[in-house]
Amino acid sequence: MQKTFLITGGAGFLGINLVRYLLERGHTVRSLDIATFDYPERNRVDAQIGDIRDRAAVDRAMQGVDIVVHTAAALPLYKPEDIFSTDIDGTRNVLQSALEHKVERVVHVSSTAVYGIPDHHPLLETDKMDGVGPYGQAKVKAEEVCLEYRQRGMCVPIVRPKSFIGPERLGIFALLYDWAKDGKNFPLPGNGKNRYQLLDVEDLCDAIYRCATQDVAKVNDTFNIGAKDFTTIKEDFQSVLTYAGKGKKIITFPSAPMVLALKVLEALKLSPVYKWAYGTVTEDSFVSVEKAERILGFAPKYSNKDALIRNYQWYIAHEADFKGSTGVSHRVPWSQGILKIAKFFF
Repeated sequence: MQKTFLITGGAGFLGINLVRYLLERGHTVRSLDIATFDYPERNRVDAQIGDIRDRAAVDRAMQGVDIVVHTAAALPLYKPEDIFSTDIDGTRNVLQSALEHKVERVVHVSSTAVYGIPDHHPLLETDKMDGVGPYGQAKVKAEEVCLEYRQRGMCVPIVRPKSFIGPERLGIFALLYDWAKDGKNFPLPGNGKNRYQLLDVEDLCDAIYRCATQDVAKVNDTFNIGAKDFTTIKEDFQSVLTYAGKGKKIITFPSAPMVLALKVLEALKLSPVYKWAYGTVTEDSFVSVEKAERILGFAPKYSNKDALIRNYQWYIAHEADFKGSTGVSHRVPWSQGILKIAKFFF
């Protein structure tokens, strides 16, 4: 049955992939984002400009909506005050407006960053939440807001995706792709033997769609979402360098001094690698997706290697579109800062 979907953050990386996914299935799609919706699909989407912190803008976008997918968030490179106001207050605005407009359900896209830097794996949905840094802390608080509205009778499925990649994804992953393209070895802290689960955005869209369309009693819950097939971070990242065909390798360095250097560079605003990234990249980081498999029928199509190479192929095909641009969202490369100089030595 055709539904009207509102996607908050619809002009973002996940947003545009969701837009395309829903349009292919015959649904009506509205986007609410502070950024301009400048994709080829713009004539097929009701693209509204607005900030989820602006309740009036949210109310306008909520008119006639059946289902909301809440992807809008201020990411780790934003100022802490913007992260907290967007990710917590903005989430409350979306949920309250959805409640008042009698929306069927709101699918909230959270993050496995809510688990912080854990001491065991795989992580289960019942494990404690301990967000690291403003972004992780805000994601924990946003989930608490979702639970409030569940208690008020709303259907609010929560998905906790691992770091997801695919078409339109740049951000921190653009570092790896840029160095691979230019025939550079790529440095990693630690020995690279830790298992670091990723996720293809198409698989994430599938999981979200299942939460948006399956029986309310079944989906009104919290689900980890990630790839099923992944190896070590060194092996998975190496697949990109191997695909690039320039004979380059992942080079590992002792963890403690490299993490300390990244911490200092972050403090000096000379590197885009933020605390949660350098705090987890040397450790195992993977979740159990058994609950999503069992309840939702989730069956991811892509391995870590598949997802990385698919994203790299898109990066190469579209490099001219974003060359020279940087920012703080996943849609543009993050400024490499001093790492651009370090690149010459690899």
